[in-house]
Amino acid sequence: MPFATARCISLQGAIGHLIDVQVDVSQGMIATNLVGRPDASINEAKDRCRTAITNSGFEFPVTRRVTILLSPADLPKRGTHFDLSIAVGVLAAADKKEHLREALAGTVMIGELTLDGRLRAVPGVLAMTMAACARGMKRVFVPEPQSREAALVPGMEVYGFRSLAQVIAHLRGAEIPDAEPVDVNTSGALLSWRGDSRLAEVDMADLNGMADARYGMEVAAAGGHHLMLTGPKGAGKTSLAERIPGILPDLTVEESLELTAVCSLSGVLDSDDGLITRRPFFAPHHSASRTSLLGGGTGRVRPGELSRAHHGVLFLDEFPHFTADIIEALRQPLESGEVTIARGEETATYPARGMFVLACNPCPCGEYVADAVRSHCTCDEVKRRNYRGKLSGPVIDRIDITRHVRPLGPHEKDSPFERPEGSVAIRERVTAARRRQEQRYAGRAWRVNAMAPGAALRDEWPLSPAATAKLDDTIHAGRLTRRGATRVHRLAWTVADLAGVAGPGEGELETAMQLRTGEPLRLDVLTRAVAG
Repeated sequence: MPFATARCISLQGAIGHLIDVQVDVSQGMIATNLVGRPDASINEAKDRCRTAITNSGFEFPVTRRVTILLSPADLPKRGTHFDLSIAVGVLAAADKKEHLREALAGTVMIGELTLDGRLRAVPGVLAMTMAACARGMKRVFVPEPQSREAALVPGMEVYGFRSLAQVIAHLRGAEIPDAEPVDVNTSGALLSWRGDSRLAEVDMADLNGMADARYGMEVAAAGGHHLMLTGPKGAGKTSLAERIPGILPDLTVEESLELTAVCSLSGVLDSDDGLITRRPFFAPHHSASRTSLLGGGTGRVRPGELSRAHHGVLFLDEFPHFTADIIEALRQPLESGEVTIARGEETATYPARGMFVLACNPCPCGEYVADAVRSHCTCDEVKRRNYRGKLSGPVIDRIDITRHVRPLGPHEKDSPFERPEGSVAIRERVTAARRRQEQRYAGRAWRVNAMAPGAALRDEWPLSPAATAKLDDTIHAGRLTRRGATRVHRLAWTVADLAGVAGPGEGELETAMQLRTGEPLRLDVLTRAVAG
């Protein structure tokens, strides 16, 4: 029977679809037709695969009509990684024996072919392998340098090959021929410099004072909450933000797979990299484009910085200086934890469930201090009002915690916080708080308080009666929106988790409301936090 089916994966954002590459070789007008909504790179595969098959020592059915269908036919496909499945499908369909066609069962093939039949590495192998495993496939063939990446998916048989000839020999049970090594994917970072790992050396113990902001940052890390830091320039906003990764726990296995898959989709995962275990930190400049932040691009849609910071920290310094369209576009990822890119007929959705940390000055010059006896600010009130107006209300309403960072005063040298805690001690408390949340939300679709739906909190994890009545009074007084009240509820649970109490009461609710509104925290709360 001159018909065979190979399988590949088509990616739409972070979602993988299993594609049947069906090949029919029959009598008729001599032609090679590729159908099923392929893009230009797949259409060019007809010429690449024909030449690769011939130069590998096999016979292409040049005197027959070859029809290649990428099924389901209504789904757009793109990417050069279809080459291997197309070439193997053609050879299996033209083979008079059934053995090669039978050997394709349960196998996904990923890889680009050169004209001499060698395989080239392609981006997104981990995400495609995860999709293949989820759809019941048993084994995957990938370019040799990416076999380690694909092997990160448990339960999959992974085979790394250097050439088309090696793949066919393996399927036929023959001796594997020698081939030149496959070049690694070079689209990742090629440049390193001294000091590129600077953030690994910073510690919370380096910072004096700022007890109020430090506690707000600890709560944000414990519950995965979004955070905004305000204050004059030089007060320490950036220094605080850069130390957040040091107080976050390591990624779980599930989180590591998700983040590593996003890096694979971005083309920045080196072949020698294993599973990513530490949470990422990205701080794009305010002049960054919308595409670099949210994702997109020409030809192939790729994840942006928001998705690469998945399960980590995205620091947006000088937030009001970002363009208005970027600020408004942050509404979706701040609320849902994902970003959707729609472009023509293509729609791609990527995860973006990281911590957003925003920082801004009180005015354009950054010198304004409201309660200072003498201010060095050169901005008039109109400039300050216009500057603050760039902070979109709906976006700021999605920020859980707001803290004002003040310059260190002389009196703070004699405060109970003159010996600040190090990152290790804070990280232990954050890890313990997250462990309580994992136990509480076991079997649910969310892991931390910041992700918990408001309805579930009200029904299954309500506040104490007194705290509920106080929160309702605040809503009726117009001090909080319904969305704000849900975020205060989440914060109250995080405060309780850090304190190790069974549930949030009035004290935890009051602290949560102060964190939400930006009011200074009570001294007893800060003292208790420093005491651990």
